[in-house]
Amino acid sequence: MGFIASMKAVFDSTGPTDRPTDGSRGAYWCDDCGVRIRDVDLEEERVDSTEEVPTCPDCGDEMRFERSTGRSCAC
Repeated sequence: MGFIASMKAVFDSTGPTDRPTDGSRGAYWCDDCGVRIRDVDLEEERVDSTEEVPTCPDCGDEMRFERSTGRSCAC
């Protein structure tokens, strides 16, 4: 196996590069606790409301929204 073929095999074996197709736009994070909740996992009325920010289930602080980026985002 040549160098180019070896490098191609390494990049092909890094895992799936497909993004989830469930409509997720990102996730809410609690900076203090490290808790992460995907936007599609929240109740529908919270996702549709731009005014209501979810609170952390562990500490009760407001969570921040982070948009998903990249091809293999964990969001």
